[in-house]
Amino acid sequence: MKTKMIKTMGTAFLFAGMIALNSCNKEKTDTDFTTANNQALADETYNDVNNVSDEASQTGSVSYKDDDANSLLSGCAIVTRDTVSAIRTTTIDFGTGCTGIDGKTRKGKIMISYNGPYRQEGTTITVTFEDFFVNDNQVLGTKTIHNDGLNGAGNPSFTINVQGQIILANSAGVIVWTSTRTREWIAGVSTPSRDDDQYSITGSANGTDASGNEFTATIVDPLLRNLAPGCRRHFVKGSVLLQRSGKPDKTIDFGNGDCDNQAVVTVNGTSHIITLH
Repeated sequence: MKTKMIKTMGTAFLFAGMIALNSCNKEKTDTDFTTANNQALADETYNDVNNVSDEASQTGSVSYKDDDANSLLSGCAIVTRDTVSAIRTTTIDFGTGCTGIDGKTRKGKIMISYNGPYRQEGTTITVTFEDFFVNDNQVLGTKTIHNDGLNGAGNPSFTINVQGQIILANSAGVIVWTSTRTREWIAGVSTPSRDDDQYSITGSANGTDASGNEFTATIVDPLLRNLAPGCRRHFVKGSVLLQRSGKPDKTIDFGNGDCDNQAVVTVNGTSHIITLH
């Protein structure tokens, strides 16, 4: 599969409920990461959908369901593909529970429709959901992926829009999330392996967190997704500005390209090392 964005697009931050904060200094600063956590959860969730749906619509299978060292999903997802209709459809059915190597349990269905081949300029892929849950959080909404053709640098470029909601488990609230991203395929286009693929992501997102606080998240330096084994789980480069009324701005820096699970959040000049899970 050539389009592996979780690992893409997106503005990934700190996964909700799974962040280890180690302050780089002892000064008091804003430590309210609720909005960042909710934005991170939404970003990661819809990127995860992107990783699976892109490959399923392109190849009719989901290699990420194989149980190998670099897999995301286990082998329990069933892919059904309609190759006859003018608007082709692919359904990925996780049944009543499918736990992947990443420890996430998915259930329900992802439905994908597309009007042409993934690599063809002008193709639009639309992703919707039917009773789809990730770790008991219900995922709603629509995601569209449009092939814009080659950009000025000669690289394939895609516009990705999401209008979504995530109903958190245990009545913990609802995250409303809207994003518009441009994903540029900057390496690995001409090879069959996904291991040398790299993507550069720009754009922004906005919405409300589970407490009703409005926020915006803007990619300041393009985010880099490297799909080499050992790198593909997190962004390895780039930064995001997170803004919320009444709170100081936060900048999240994913580093210089090293394949690790570390990022740095800076608030009012104070930096915190975070571990991405």
